[in-house]
Amino acid sequence: MNIIQKVNANILEPLIQLLFAFGIAYFLYGVMKFILNQDNETAQEEGKKHMLWGIIGIAIMASAWGILHFVDSAVSGLY
Repeated sequence: MNIIQKVNANILEPLIQLLFAFGIAYFLYGVMKFILNQDNETAQEEGKKHMLWGIIGIAIMASAWGILHFVDSAVSGLY
C-alpha cells in the first residue's frame, strides 16, 4: 500500500463520509422544518433552501468520492 492509498483510506474517506452525513442531516433538517411549519410560508421557504443546499452538498460529496476513487485506481495501476 503506497502513501496515496494510506492517505485515502485513513484521512480522506472518513472525511468524505462525515461531510456526506452532514449533508444528509442538513437535508433532513430542511424537510423537518418544511413539514412542521405548514402555516408559516417564510419558514417553509427556509426549509426548501436547507433541502436544496443539503442536496447540493450530497452531490458534491458523491462527486468527490468518485474522483477520489478514480485517482486511487489510476495511481494503483502505476505501481
